[in-house]
Amino acid sequence: MAVPKQRKSKRRTRNRRAQYRATTPTYATCPRCHEAILPHHVCANCGQYKGRSAVEVS
Repeated sequence: MAVPKQRKSKRRTRNRRAQYRATTPTYATCPRCHEAILPHHVCANCGQYKGRSAVEVS
């Protein structure tokens, strides 16, 4: 079984972990009602997807 020969320093570990951060989601606008939606998702406000009605909104 492989065992590391040298201990990794705190600096090396923390420099690597500094890249693990949450990114803000990208939003698109619905062409019909101009609400902010996630790309490739049905609009929750009007129920449209790719120019056609996908979901009935009550």
